[in-house]
Amino acid sequence: MRTSAWLVAFTLAAGCGDPGAGGPDAALDAPSLDAGKDAACASSFGDALTAAFGRVDGTVVAVVAPGTERCAMPNRDHVIVQVEFGGAVYRMVVNVLSNGGDPDIRVRGLTAPLPAPAFAPGWHPGLTLDYPRDLGVHSGAGWDALSLTAATARIADPIQVGAPIAVYASSSGGTYSHSTHLVHRNGGDADGALVIDPTGPAPQWLLFAFADQAF
Repeated sequence: MRTSAWLVAFTLAAGCGDPGAGGPDAALDAPSLDAGKDAACASSFGDALTAAFGRVDGTVVAVVAPGTERCAMPNRDHVIVQVEFGGAVYRMVVNVLSNGGDPDIRVRGLTAPLPAPAFAPGWHPGLTLDYPRDLGVHSGAGWDALSLTAATARIADPIQVGAPIAVYASSSGGTYSHSTHLVHRNGGDADGALVIDPTGPAPQWLLFAFADQAF
């Protein structure tokens, strides 16, 4: 499901549960991940995420495909990258299916340095990210339109369990202080992204957008 900022706010206000947790129908046929990337998925999570946009820096614990029941809090249309910092695990919830007219997620990769602050395990609220301004990336050419299965593979394949990762995303804090969401183009200095190998010489970014977004 496509999750916009207003929908997250409505969901929380209505008490409808974690916007990244999935519902009773979360257990669908899931894309399979090789190399056991969900083998060590956590069953309990931390509570350090505040209500803000920011960056999570940590170590990958697991990559969980949509509809994977054997891992806690399954989700039918998001990949969950479980990340550890400070002795606890957190859920980075990444959309791989749109409920708009075109269901395919737009995905784009690029190589770029990690902006300040330097990588340091933890939650870094109050940062900003804008695809056009900070990365020189606009809608149009250069994006791949990917199905749920293809987008899941695009995310999971380059991510290694036990490796560092940085995730630009939003958290709602409070009851949902275990998870981030909106890991895609949002505007307002709050664009989500995955940064693989953020401490290496050539960090690899994955950016996400929807078919109807122009920027």
